[in-house]
Amino acid sequence: MESSSATPGGRTRREATRQRLYEAAVTLIAEQGFSATTVDEIAERAGVAKGTVYYNFASKSVLFEELLRHGVGLLTASLREAAERAEREGGSRVDALDAMVRAGLVFIDRYPAFTQLYVAELWRTNRAWQSTLTVVRQEAVAVVEGVLREGVAHGEFSEEIDVPLTAAALVGMVLVAALDWKSFQAERSLDDVHAALSRLLQGRVSGTRP
Repeated sequence: MESSSATPGGRTRREATRQRLYEAAVTLIAEQGFSATTVDEIAERAGVAKGTVYYNFASKSVLFEELLRHGVGLLTASLREAAERAEREGGSRVDALDAMVRAGLVFIDRYPAFTQLYVAELWRTNRAWQSTLTVVRQEAVAVVEGVLREGVAHGEFSEEIDVPLTAAALVGMVLVAALDWKSFQAERSLDDVHAALSRLLQGRVSGTRP
């Protein structure tokens, strides 16, 4: 995945190497596809020996599976942190959902290549890592489900809401809208895109006018 500007001081050498491999793999696979990308190319892009790839990952497929787990794990953590922050600040469950929408946009803005790969893989059914993808996807959606269930329990949302489907729809809304933003409306700012999705959220989930 694309690297951020800050590197945690406690990162071990192996963790740093694995991060470089993730970044190299996601960039190359986004550019030329999984099948066309070789381990040699990943190693060269990461600046390591080919043996280092196999030392950290048993195969290219395992590397990509761990890449998906790593990336979706970062997204899940950012969604959870956003919801918890909104709660600490005394916000409603709609505020928590809105905070997660923004957190999702920030993540996609930072990692567009990974997001593109992730969405593409959701449509495939013949990959060795399909079960892993299903698990990590559910972990991300479950964070949104938790806020929705709390909102229903506290009377903020209608009891008629289909929680699993609504949660999946909200995650999907952010993913698709953000990819459209990056591909066709790049001139728009993150704040602008968030404001548009926030208005949609307020009208469709809370039932109130923006």
